[in-house]
Amino acid sequence: MSQSKITRRTFLEKSVKVGTGLALAPLVSSSISLFPSSVRAASTGADTVVFLSAENVTGNWDPTSHTTLAQLNVEAFVFNYLTRCPMTVENPQELIYELATSQEIIDLYTIEYRLRDGVKFHDGKPFSAEDVKATFEYASDPNKAAGAWYPGPCKVEVVDRLTCRVHTRDYGYPAYHFWYQSSFLPIMSAKDIKDPQKLAQRLNGTGPFKFVEQRKDDTVMAANGNYFKGAPKIKNLHFIYVPDSTTRLISLQSGEADIIERLESEQVDVVEKDKNLKLNTAVSVENKYLWFRCSKPPFDDWRVRRAACHAIDRKQIWYLLGKSGFPSYAHISPVKFGYTKVPDYPEYDLDLCHKLLAEAGYPKGAGLPELEYITSVGFYPKTKEYGEVITAMLNAAGFNVKLSVLETAAWNQKLYHRPGGGPGHMIDCGWCTGSPEPDLVLRMHFHSSSKRITGIEDPEIDASLDRERNAKTLELREKILKTDTLPLIAKKAPSLSLFTSVFIHGINKNLKDYYIYPNGMMDLERATKTA
Repeated sequence: MSQSKITRRTFLEKSVKVGTGLALAPLVSSSISLFPSSVRAASTGADTVVFLSAENVTGNWDPTSHTTLAQLNVEAFVFNYLTRCPMTVENPQELIYELATSQEIIDLYTIEYRLRDGVKFHDGKPFSAEDVKATFEYASDPNKAAGAWYPGPCKVEVVDRLTCRVHTRDYGYPAYHFWYQSSFLPIMSAKDIKDPQKLAQRLNGTGPFKFVEQRKDDTVMAANGNYFKGAPKIKNLHFIYVPDSTTRLISLQSGEADIIERLESEQVDVVEKDKNLKLNTAVSVENKYLWFRCSKPPFDDWRVRRAACHAIDRKQIWYLLGKSGFPSYAHISPVKFGYTKVPDYPEYDLDLCHKLLAEAGYPKGAGLPELEYITSVGFYPKTKEYGEVITAMLNAAGFNVKLSVLETAAWNQKLYHRPGGGPGHMIDCGWCTGSPEPDLVLRMHFHSSSKRITGIEDPEIDASLDRERNAKTLELREKILKTDTLPLIAKKAPSLSLFTSVFIHGINKNLKDYYIYPNGMMDLERATKTA
C-alpha cells in the first residue's frame, strides 16, 4: 500500500502571496478607538498580535464540544497535532510531523504512531502515548459534536511511553483514515480528559501559546516559554470576535489590529493599495454550500433539489465574489483527497429544471409551498448579496422562496438538522476542515448515520460512502470517490456546492514569518513584529 510521503520541511519555508500597491487614506481617523484601552495599548507593541475573528467562540473549551471554526482557530495556537498539512492545490496531501515523528500502516486495521519526546503540556504534565490514547478514545465518540471529525470510534494500544497503535477492526473501517485526519485532531491531556468539567473551563495544550482568560469577546493568550520548538517571539495574543467586516478593516487600517479574516472583494483592493498592509490568500479546504433540508417536503425528493440546482447560475455568484471565490465542480474542495471535476455537476439549465419539477409533480413550480432560505451576514463574504441573487433566480424558475438574513449567532442557532427537518428549507453554510480527508465533509453530511445539516437518508449514497470508506487501499478509495461517490452526490444533490472559498486575510506589514493554513488556522510560533 502506498501512502503520501511526510517531509520535515517547516511551513514557514513556503511562500505567502502578498499584494502591495499605493497607499490609500484610512477609512476613519486612527484616533477613533474600537477596543478597550488595555487592548489598544498592547496592539502597538512589537510583542503583541491582535487577530480579529469573523465568528464567535462558544464558551465551552472542550475541543470535542463544537465544530466552530473560530474556536478551531484558537485551538491551533494552544494545541499541537500529530501531523500538520499545508494543503496546497499543487500538493494537497503532503503531511509534516508535529507531535508524531512517524506514522506507519501496520495492517488494514492498525496504524502506529511514534511520538516526540521532551514535550510538556502547559500545566507541566509530560506528553506521552497515554495522551493520544485518551484523546482519540474520548473524542471519537460519535455522540460528541467533534466526533464527526473522526473516521469512527477506535481503540488505542499504548506500546510504550512514546509509541501507540490505533486499532479500528472492531469498528469495521480501515485505520488508514487517520493518515490525513491526524493533522486535524488536537491532542489533549489524559489528565484533563478525566475531568470533563475542568476541560470545558480552559484550554491546556502543548502548543506555542497558553490560554490566559476570556474577556467577553477577547480570547487572551500568552507565549509558552517552554514550547518544545522554542519560545515564540510574540508574547501576547488577542483573538477578538468582531462581527462587522467594515469594523475589522477599519481596525486594521488604524493599527489596532494586526490580522483580519474573511475580507470582502472590495476590501481586497483597499488593502492592496495601503502601503502598511498586505494580503494572504489561499484556495481553502472550505466549500460554500446551499444545503437542502432533505427530510422535509419538497426537498425530500431529489428531483426537486436537483431542479433547484439547475435554476441557479453559479457564474453570477462567482462574478459577485471576485477574488474570494474559486469555481467548484464537486462537493469537496480541490485541496481534498479524491477531488475530481464531476462531469455532470449541475449547472444552470432552466429546461432541465422544469423537466425535473414536472416529473416530481410540480409543473413549472405549481403546487410548491413557500420555501425559506436562511443565510447570515458578517461571517462569510457577500452571503446577503448572493443570497438575494439566488432567491431571485429560484423565484424566476417557479420556486416560491423567501430569504431570511440573520446575524451570525442567530444563524448558527438554526443551522443543524433536528426532528422535523430543522428551520427553513435551505440554509447557506460553508464547511471547513484542516485535513485533506474527504469524509470530514462527505460522510459527515451525506451518510444517514450523520444527519448534520441536511437530514438526508439515501440508501444509494450510504452504500457508495461505505464502499469508499472501506476500500482496502488508498488507490481504490480514490477511484471510488472520483467515479462513484462524488458523481452520485452531485446527482442526488443534498446540497449545491456554490464555490470553494478563497481565504483572504488582511495583515499588518510589520508582521512576518507566519503561516496561514487553508482552513484559516494560523501558525505564529516563529512570527515577529516590529512596532
